Amino acid sequence: MNKRETSGRIAAFFDLDGTLIAEPSVERRFFADLRQRRAIRMGNYFLWVARAVWLAPQGLDVMRHANKMYLRGLCANNVDREVDTGQRPRPSTGQAEMAVPRFFPGGVDQVAWHARQGHAIVLVSGTLAPLAQEMALALTVRLMVRGIATSVGVCATRLEETDGRWTGRIVGEAMFGEAKGRAVRRLAKEEGFALARCYAYGDSISDRPMLEAVGRPCVVNPLEEMKQLARRRDWAVLAWTEQRSAAERARTAHTRDEAVEAR
Repeated sequence: MNKRETSGRIAAFFDLDGTLIAEPSVERRFFADLRQRRAIRMGNYFLWVARAVWLAPQGLDVMRHANKMYLRGLCANNVDREVDTGQRPRPSTGQAEMAVPRFFPGGVDQVAWHARQGHAIVLVSGTLAPLAQEMALALTVRLMVRGIATSVGVCATRLEETDGRWTGRIVGEAMFGEAKGRAVRRLAKEEGFALARCYAYGDSISDRPMLEAVGRPCVVNPLEEMKQLARRRDWAVLAWTEQRSAAERARTAHTRDEAVEAR
């Protein structure tokens, strides 16, 4: 291990869906809202199916993460921001919106601990970049309420735009699997992060490359496959729920992280 890998800034990379928030994913919630308002053109469903067939040889994960044709023609600059009660008027049909779901309290505690240590905070998510940015804003507000002023970076799936509307095509890579690992290594090179001292948090096997890219990986709310991987690799395993238990309230984020860092 060279000096560059062990000296430099520290970052904490967080997956979003299933890690900081409960399923369903942010994008699925977004899709459900668009569908309920009939904001998605009927032709887009056929385009989505055609794209899925074209992507099929590359596997189910690629079909699921790299097909955004259902968004073709929707306004790209009208993702409404909601960071509090969620009470707001509906935009006109064709505009994109989202409702910010609740974060796991333990996840916010962990982000707050990193921010207090001066660590960079980055969301690395397969969701659409505008949605991830709204989640980053909501997380920033929650930290501000705690008296913590910091910014939250975003590395997510970007969509191509033409005349202010999405084309349904992805710019670069869909942010899942190996793309997450490449994104973390690229950010480390650009920002001077010391990966051996950095943290990463993820819940699914798709997050494995991101976890393997850092020196302090943490598995959150894992399914059996990830539990087994964490056991083999001696990775920290954390359990975050939508409601704090009495035991969880009794522990501080600092104490929890000391246990993580000791691994």
